[in-house]
Amino acid sequence: MSGKQLLHGVAILLVAMAMVACGGDETAPIERVSPNVTSSSLESGSSDIGLEPFEIKLIYNRPIVEGDITKVTLSPAKTLEVTLLNTTARIAIVEELDYETEYTLTVGGGAFIDKNTGGECEPYTLTFRTIDAPYTPPTEPTKLLVMKNAMPAAQRIYDYLWDIYGEKSLSGAMAKVAWNIDEAQWVYDNTGKWPAMATFDYIHLNFSPANWIDYTNTTVAEEWWEAGGIVSAAWHWNVPISQGSSTCAFYTDGNHFSARRATEEGTWENEVLKVDLAKMADMLLLLQNKGIPVVWRPLHEAAGNIYEPWHGTAWFWWGNDGAEAYKKLWRTMFDYFTERGVNNLIWVWTTQLNDFEFYPGDEYVDIIGRDIYNVTNASDIRTQWDHINQFFPHKIVSLSEMGNVSAYGAQLDAGAMWSYFMPWYDNDNDYTAGYKHMHADIAWWRNAFADSRVITRDELPSFK
Repeated sequence: MSGKQLLHGVAILLVAMAMVACGGDETAPIERVSPNVTSSSLESGSSDIGLEPFEIKLIYNRPIVEGDITKVTLSPAKTLEVTLLNTTARIAIVEELDYETEYTLTVGGGAFIDKNTGGECEPYTLTFRTIDAPYTPPTEPTKLLVMKNAMPAAQRIYDYLWDIYGEKSLSGAMAKVAWNIDEAQWVYDNTGKWPAMATFDYIHLNFSPANWIDYTNTTVAEEWWEAGGIVSAAWHWNVPISQGSSTCAFYTDGNHFSARRATEEGTWENEVLKVDLAKMADMLLLLQNKGIPVVWRPLHEAAGNIYEPWHGTAWFWWGNDGAEAYKKLWRTMFDYFTERGVNNLIWVWTTQLNDFEFYPGDEYVDIIGRDIYNVTNASDIRTQWDHINQFFPHKIVSLSEMGNVSAYGAQLDAGAMWSYFMPWYDNDNDYTAGYKHMHADIAWWRNAFADSRVITRDELPSFK
C-alpha cells in the first residue's frame, strides 16, 4: 500500500468514527433549559408602595418570548400590560391600586419561553403591600350636619336620607344649564311623576343679575320647595382666566387662576375669591331666609384625571394645584359661609375613587358623591360603590351625577344602594318622550320609577 493510499484510508476511518459519534447523520438534541428570574426592579415583600400605576422589571438569565401570557396575573386583580425585550420582562400595572392591600404578582410556568430552545420559564412570584389609607374612618356615622346650628329643615332632610339609606333612593333631575326645572318637567310630562330633587347650577353667577339669568329671583326654587321637593345646587365656578381678563372659565385648559394663590392674602386671585364667595353667600341666604335647605355640591370632581395611568390633569381650576390647595379652598368656603350665618346647607363632596387625598375631612362633608358616565354593567357600578364605602362607611353615598349607565333597578339589585341619583341634562333635548336623551331617556326613567325603591316627589314627607 502506497503512502497516498494509507492517508486516504485513515481519512475514511476518521469520517466513519465521526459519524458513529454523532449518531450517523442525525442532529444531536439541544438542551432545553428553563429560563428563570435573576433580579427584579421591586424586591418581594416591599411595603408602602404608592397607589399610582407603575412597572415591574424582571430580568431573566436567557432571552425570552411570550408563551401563555394569561399566566401573568396580579392578585387582587388589576389590569396588566406585558412587554418583552431580550432578557427583560416589563410588567406594567395600569390601574390604580387600593390602600392597605397586599398584592401578589405571579408569573406562571410557561408564561414566557426560552427564545432559542422553547423551554418554559420557571414559575415566579413577588409580593408587595400598598400604603395605608390617609385616615381611619369612624366606626359609627355622625348623623348631625357638619354646619353648626343647622337649619332644622336641613337636618330633617339629612335624617330622612339616613332613615332610607340602604333601602330606598331619591330620584333627582338637573337644571338645563342653570335656573329652571326643564328636565324635571320633561320627566313628569312623560311619566306622570316628578323627581324628588331638583338641582340648579350657579354657573352664571358672575353675570347675574341680567335679563337672561337672575339668581336673586328665587321663584323657581321656592315653587319646587313648596310643591314638596328637595332643592339641590352645584356651582361651576367661573373665574377670570388671568389677572384683569374679562374672559371667565372653570376648566383648567388655558386658565391661569390658581387655587393655591386664591387663599393667599394680597393676590389677585384672593380678591376674586372674596368677591365671589360673598356673592354666593348672598344667594344661599336668599333661600335660607325663605326656609329652603340646599343639598350643596361645590368644587366637584376636583382630581379629574390626575390619578389615571396616563397621569392626566385636573379638569377644573379648583383641583389643578393639588390636594392641599383644594382642601384649603373647600375649608375657606365652608368657614366663610359659617361666618356669614349660612346654615341651610348639606355639603356633598364628589370623589373620583382614587382621590381620597382631596377629601376635605369629616367635619366638612355630609355626603359623598360619585359621578359615573358610560358604565352599563351594574356589577361594575357596584364595584365602585364598594370602593367608596370601604373608606366612607360612616357617610351617606350618592350617585351625584350620571349618564348612560345601567338601569337603576339593576344597580340597586347589584347592591349599589345610592342615597339618590341625578342624570345630567341634555342641552339638545327636544322634550318628547321618544327623544334619545344622551344621559337618561324616558325609557330609563320609566324603568326607574317602576321600582318601588325609587322615591318620587309625591312620596316625600314634609320637611318644613
